[in-house]
Amino acid sequence: MVDGAPPAGASGDVRVSVCMATYNGEAWVGEQVGSVLAQLGERDELVVVDDASTDGTVDVLRSFDDLRIRLTVAERNRGYVATFADALARSRGTYLLLADQDDVWTPGRLDVMTAALADHDVVAGNLRIMDGTDLTGPFGQQPWRLDPADSQHHARNVLGILAGTRPYFGCAMGLRRAVLERATPFPPYLTESHDLWFALYGNVTGSVQHLSDVLVRRRLHEGNASTPRPRGPGQVVRSRLLLLRCLVEIVRRTRR
Repeated sequence: MVDGAPPAGASGDVRVSVCMATYNGEAWVGEQVGSVLAQLGERDELVVVDDASTDGTVDVLRSFDDLRIRLTVAERNRGYVATFADALARSRGTYLLLADQDDVWTPGRLDVMTAALADHDVVAGNLRIMDGTDLTGPFGQQPWRLDPADSQHHARNVLGILAGTRPYFGCAMGLRRAVLERATPFPPYLTESHDLWFALYGNVTGSVQHLSDVLVRRRLHEGNASTPRPRGPGQVVRSRLLLLRCLVEIVRRTRR
């Protein structure tokens, strides 16, 4: 493990960068890191930025004797969007895969995603709950999954994102490095839903691919950034307005 790795640009020596934000995840991060490392090759890296955890998360990360882990510990808590942005900025790979601290990767995830990223800027797959059950959508639809047949229905996907009916989750998403040139930095008002920001970008630019594969086993608990409890009406309205604002900004950036 490399501690305190400085930000770096793209490197021809790094193929895949897995970007992870951690915060008070001592109970689960070890299992997740193990599932990621099992799929990484010698030319890959796991870029972890810890958001000033107050538990033993950093100690767990430092217990891994693996030079592919690049750990940075923030001096103050900034929130998960800023922490993911930091991890992306520190990455050096051609392909960037997002990972949460409390999930477990399914076997073959990395190979499936990198193959799809050879031809698309943004790829997104599916997930199941840790107990093997499928996600249930906001209107009771089950299984709630992305369909590869919808990959080219960009306008419909954008509307689905704004309505909250398209299951794009960062823990099952990947990007090509070129995306960072226009999609980052995040606007200062983006304090949640960085995954939907990238989903909007992929659909606005017409370069997104849905994968049928289940890429993640997701652990549900009260500490999830995406809470398992339904949001109140006010929160829903604010999040929809935020996404609409993001859409306008992405269209502006891509037309420059």
